[in-house]
Amino acid sequence: MGKRDTQKDSLDYAPADGSQPYKREAARSSQELLADFDKNVASARAAITETSDEGYAKLWTLLAGGQKIFSIPRVAVLRSFVFNHIIHHRGQLSVYLRLNDIPVPGMYGPSADEAS
Repeated sequence: MGKRDTQKDSLDYAPADGSQPYKREAARSSQELLADFDKNVASARAAITETSDEGYAKLWTLLAGGQKIFSIPRVAVLRSFVFNHIIHHRGQLSVYLRLNDIPVPGMYGPSADEAS
């Protein structure tokens, strides 16, 4: 059994060995998409909890065709590429909802739309 994605030390988004880059299979329904999301949330929480301080300090490397793009500590990957990316998409969602006159639901507690 291979390492869990969260335990790998690098990601090559254009593998030099000719293998196919990672690509998720599209969900066939909303129900399937939500079930996959719930599964991935549980897996991510477990990986975050199981990782030691030393594990977070280890370097993680982004590669393109085997060439190093950069290396940063795993904790920086988690903060910048995971948490900040989620925050960015929540911002996009709230703008989309407002532009379509749809009340914005609470994301970090009640929203102004829920209070009115």
